[in-house]
Amino acid sequence: MELFFKYLQYEKRYSPHTLTSYHTDLGQFAQYLEQVYQITDPTEADHTIIRSWILTLVQNNIKPRSINRKIACLRSYFRFLLSQQCISINPMVRIKAPKAPKKLPAFVPEESFNHLLDSFEFEESFEGQRDRLILEFLYGTGIRLAELIGIEATDIDMRAKTVRVLGKGNKERIVPINDSLLSCIEVYLHHKKSEFGDNNSEKLLVTNKARPLYPKFVYRVVKKYISLITTSDHNSPHVLRHSFATHLLNKGADLNAIKDLLGHSSLAATQVYTHNSIEQLKSIFEKAHPKA
Repeated sequence: MELFFKYLQYEKRYSPHTLTSYHTDLGQFAQYLEQVYQITDPTEADHTIIRSWILTLVQNNIKPRSINRKIACLRSYFRFLLSQQCISINPMVRIKAPKAPKKLPAFVPEESFNHLLDSFEFEESFEGQRDRLILEFLYGTGIRLAELIGIEATDIDMRAKTVRVLGKGNKERIVPINDSLLSCIEVYLHHKKSEFGDNNSEKLLVTNKARPLYPKFVYRVVKKYISLITTSDHNSPHVLRHSFATHLLNKGADLNAIKDLLGHSSLAATQVYTHNSIEQLKSIFEKAHPKA
């Protein structure tokens, strides 16, 4: 298994988040094999055993999306075993993933979020301006949480108004920065230097102790402020990424351009945002059309 994870990390360049999830999934599968079938070597598992594990997950009310991720993990694992000649037959070819209900991406209404940024009085301190920059950055660029945490001060090009982002699979892309975000960066950097001098992390965004941000920290910040404008449970950093894409599409932005900004490898991943726009069109139609 360790060889498999090294393969995912160094050759496939999977994100730390995916690696952690796959570690958990494969660990759970191995535990199931040992407890139910007294099998300690996963290469001995056939398709009937794998199906029984999936059935157990369904009976335990595990969400279809989580089950599909676990199946994807096993597909990768057994393909790897086959390539290493550890098995002669891939049992996953006879496994079908359950259908997961399609969920529309949750997003924050444009007016509400802009009102938060324009009207809320963020403290004129390092902490207050850092919190504001986290919100402005996530919404103003649509970048992922892991990408935000990884940004260094040298990745910002003030003159060109761009930021260099390292995305999934270590793919680098250049994302434009709007004037509002640029101004926030300048104010934040001033407070950061006043607070810590030159003795701090190379990362752009840091904690109150000058250490690099971590996922739970960003989650807490985003939840704190998004909760001021919505009662929805959807208040994670990823909601701001969804909002970025949905609002651009509503304003008539080209889908391919949004795909490039988000760092999606295929247009299919971006097309999910068109459903939100269609829902908005339906709402407008029902309110305005005399026959609606």
